[in-house]
Amino acid sequence: MSGAFEFFLLGLGVGATYALAAQGIVLIYRGSGVVNFAQGGMALAGAYAYFGLRNAGVPVAVAIPLATVAAAALGGAVYVAVMRPLRGASPLTRLVATLGVLTAVQGVGVLTLGSGTRFVAAIFPTQAVHILGGRVGADRVCLLVVAVALTLLLSVVYRFTTFGLSTSAVAENELATAALGRSPDVVGAVNWAVGAGLAGLAGILVTPIIGLSIGQLGLLLYPALASALVGSFSSFWLTAAGGLAIGVTESEVTRYVASPSWPPAVPFLAIIGVLVLRGRALPLRSFAAERWPRTGSGRIRWWIVLPLTVAVVLAISTMSSSAASAATNSSAAAIIGLSLVVVTGWAGQLSLAQYAMAGVGAFIAAKLASVYHLPFWSVLLIGAFGTVPVGIAIGLPALRTRGVNLAIATLGLALAVQTVLLGNPNYTGGIFGLNVSPPDLFGLDLDPTLHPARYAIFAFLCLVVLALLAANVRRGQVGRRMLAVRASERAAASLGISVVGAKVYAFATAAGIAAVGGILLAFRTPSVSFAPYSVDSSINVVVSVVIGGIGFIGGVIPGALSNPGGFMARVLSALFSWDSYVAVVTGTLAVLTVISAPAGIAQQVVGF
Repeated sequence: MSGAFEFFLLGLGVGATYALAAQGIVLIYRGSGVVNFAQGGMALAGAYAYFGLRNAGVPVAVAIPLATVAAAALGGAVYVAVMRPLRGASPLTRLVATLGVLTAVQGVGVLTLGSGTRFVAAIFPTQAVHILGGRVGADRVCLLVVAVALTLLLSVVYRFTTFGLSTSAVAENELATAALGRSPDVVGAVNWAVGAGLAGLAGILVTPIIGLSIGQLGLLLYPALASALVGSFSSFWLTAAGGLAIGVTESEVTRYVASPSWPPAVPFLAIIGVLVLRGRALPLRSFAAERWPRTGSGRIRWWIVLPLTVAVVLAISTMSSSAASAATNSSAAAIIGLSLVVVTGWAGQLSLAQYAMAGVGAFIAAKLASVYHLPFWSVLLIGAFGTVPVGIAIGLPALRTRGVNLAIATLGLALAVQTVLLGNPNYTGGIFGLNVSPPDLFGLDLDPTLHPARYAIFAFLCLVVLALLAANVRRGQVGRRMLAVRASERAAASLGISVVGAKVYAFATAAGIAAVGGILLAFRTPSVSFAPYSVDSSINVVVSVVIGGIGFIGGVIPGALSNPGGFMARVLSALFSWDSYVAVVTGTLAVLTVISAPAGIAQQVVGF
């Protein structure tokens, strides 16, 4: 029992950092109505500023407030430069803007810090203390005290002060608040600054425990979002309780479950269950006022498609091995992006799990090829159709949730798939991966090592076929029903359109498409690794497809070409270190695109 209690105390310390970052998300939402998916980037900014100040010899008592102010300044700047111009934009647009900020900040972090982990000296005492028979580090107790104290302070300030009441008023009605002499812009900027400062403080306080790492601090986003979700993005005390509960649950699961894959996933699964139970079958009337980016018509211009397909096939056939491999990567990435066009661009369901679906398809196909030695064409089909039920399962929260809540749910489910399945060495073969035979198609050798051009052509033709099928869906009755559900679920239901059917169809179709892309990526090498199918990749594909145009089939092309390992990325890497700058450039372009051209590049260039 004492061991369980000690793990409980350890979980409270970790949960306290989740609560701190989550309070910042709540503040930002209350002040501007935006769920800040860039909160992990704010934590990184604060932690990096603190690390730099300490290396410069600045005392801890001075470095902490200065680094917190630096994170707060970043938050205020993001509001003024990015979120204020997007005040009337759709939830998708604002969500992608924060994802773009997150991508850019993490890219800057990689450029300056590298991808390794830096040691940070302890801020609080680390000696063990005894509490009710249990023993825990004093630093965990200090984290808990800080989290509770700040929660109390926020509750008092936002309940009894003029600024706190103004924040609540802005959340209810900006125009009425402005008529009373309170500037919504000032309220929003201050809340963004304070919220980012809290995330920066959380990053500062947690780095001595987990180390200063881009990846580790990025993971702080997921439990913070879940904690804020528990508090309905409004209650400071419920948010704090959610953060502490997630920390304790992770700690206890670590004690009782041998597999390291489950601790990050279990709290998310529980929260998703709560989210679904308290959700609504139909949205509030306010959802009808949300505006979405334009979509393409789905009309196929054969006079462009046929010559372009022939030209690309001929070009690939003359490429070097490395160029053909890059073309394969681009085609596979474009297929995964196409799945996002279907489920998000046309059906309006904010999915952050498309690379998870690609990974499931790759896992099914690689497992069948490795264990049962089935031919490539059969594992491709089985993997694609076998992923459909998983896609439907991930889409089930969409039946009772929508908007950013659905995005958080799919993000949590993607994290669960990544940790429990794709990150479990018992299933995936660990560092050695799953060994598969070289792919062939009815006797035609497609070995990517011996015949990279053949495999690249096959991947490109898969993209063309799936794009044509998607265009037919867009033009048909199903496509029109998805667009009707996207525009207004209540209106669609009143016309006799099955909202449930449209959503399930979108997630199922998108899962099958993404699986094909994942399988093509997996079989590039004889040893299949599942590292590429991460939550970060799911976020990055959303950012890149929005740049291209999330409502257009052609919108998948720019991101696929510039994707790390893609064809254009290879050309740019020959000129300069493109892979080092791709996150910064992509994140910045995403922000600029949603501000100046929400429909993306495809609509601006060709409009199909």
